[in-house]
Amino acid sequence: MGNASSMLTQYDIEEVQEHCNYLISQQEIVSLYQRFCQLDRNAKGFISADEFLSIPEFALNPLSQKLLKMVDGLNFKDFVAFLSTFSSKASLEQKIELLFKVYDIDSKGKVTFKDLLEVLRDLTGSFMSEEQREKVLSQVLEEAGYSRNCSLLLEDFVKILGKPGLKIEVEVPVD
Repeated sequence: MGNASSMLTQYDIEEVQEHCNYLISQQEIVSLYQRFCQLDRNAKGFISADEFLSIPEFALNPLSQKLLKMVDGLNFKDFVAFLSTFSSKASLEQKIELLFKVYDIDSKGKVTFKDLLEVLRDLTGSFMSEEQREKVLSQVLEEAGYSRNCSLLLEDFVKILGKPGLKIEVEVPVD
């Protein structure tokens, strides 16, 4: 599985579907497999960071460098599991967990003010000054009951972002 010359069997499809908690349909898995094989230019069975950057939507994303650390070297099953987080069927908690991983720059299981500032810097570019970014982040953290000296854990992210009425939806085109 994952090699352009191999075929995806029904067993493979069902295994991948189970691996991604049935968030992706069998038809979508077949389409994703075709896309995966196109991206896996050397038919190695996994996609490198450079191959991911060949996806225009991914390359243009201001967070692409942070996402690359999560996707570099994914095999097909993990590729589908990663993309399943963007499905409308994924739970809010699954989406929040992905966001947490994006913000957890050093992968230590906590997000600091500095981490939040770095991501906000990537998102806003020259549209905000450093002073404005710090002020906005300090205010958001304070409103959520945290200070800029706190380190946020995944549970904190869930508490802040998992409020009723909050909806996080990002659809990723299959083709």
